[in-house]
Amino acid sequence: MKPSRFLLAAGLLLGTAAALSAKEELNLFAWSEYVPQKVLDGFKQETGIEVNYETYASNEELLSKLLAGGAAYDLVQPSDYAAEVMIKQGLLAPLDPALLPNRKNLGAQFRHLPHDPDDRYTVPYMTGTVGIVVNTDVVKDPIRGFRDVFQPKFKDRIVVLNDNREIVTWALYTRGISANAISKENLEQIRPVVADWIKLIKVFDSDSPKTALLNGDVDLGVVWSGEAAILWRENRKFKYVLAEEGAHQFIDVLAIPVAAKHKEAAHKFINYILRPEVSKLISDEFPYTNPNVEARKLLSPEQLANPASYPSEGKLETFHDIGKLAADIDRLMTDLKSGR
Repeated sequence: MKPSRFLLAAGLLLGTAAALSAKEELNLFAWSEYVPQKVLDGFKQETGIEVNYETYASNEELLSKLLAGGAAYDLVQPSDYAAEVMIKQGLLAPLDPALLPNRKNLGAQFRHLPHDPDDRYTVPYMTGTVGIVVNTDVVKDPIRGFRDVFQPKFKDRIVVLNDNREIVTWALYTRGISANAISKENLEQIRPVVADWIKLIKVFDSDSPKTALLNGDVDLGVVWSGEAAILWRENRKFKYVLAEEGAHQFIDVLAIPVAAKHKEAAHKFINYILRPEVSKLISDEFPYTNPNVEARKLLSPEQLANPASYPSEGKLETFHDIGKLAADIDRLMTDLKSGR
């Protein structure tokens, strides 16, 4: 007996529903203004995997949300020291090297880094520095470091990252102290320095600090190098300076939470962005320092000459995990900001 039209239609509907429910997806939790939409679209077109891109503005926000509900994320994008914390706490799943053949495109200096010496849990995405941007049309003083930026005459003309550890680090550098020499004593030593600085700052912005500079709301900034590179590309009046006292070099990585539900899709995405032509698309839109040496071969001479993307060597230092002292930094900064 032939099935009725009703049964055939019901079967088609059930089949469609099953296909929709089985749709592959990837939940990416990453920095804002860091993953080009064209990369997400290209990945979906090639693999059929939909990428749900949720953003955060600091490593501390990432850690907090991952601890609160990490099962929701399949791929995260911490900086090196945050990845170090996650590895210590067992929050990251080991990567399968067989699924990441394009890792060979990374430069040797970006492999086996201190936060993940065996390359077991992380893959570098982009690297960069935190430096000073000067609108040279307005600021004629020589700006060589943090002491030159945080002066009373520049009050309400400064934008900085809304990142507590960054701000504390700059103050430490002015006292000749390492970014990783965090102690209660050192925090007390730089407390008056930060207190004075906070009164001078007009804008705290980690998402898009370049906006205040482009709009002319401020004339100086301490920002991510990729933001500075975009400013320089827009107008050469924006000069990038690595502070003479010292500068932070960050390495942002991709990693898979241990509770991720779509680990295979996460591996596919990592391997996809490691293709030179895809990695170039990231550099085109977000011109940080690209650790993919094969992708660098595809960049234009102008891109490689951008002083913020590929700055001259300075006194660079990476962050390390400082454990519970991170809470002391947050308490210090909350206290000082509330007293502005």
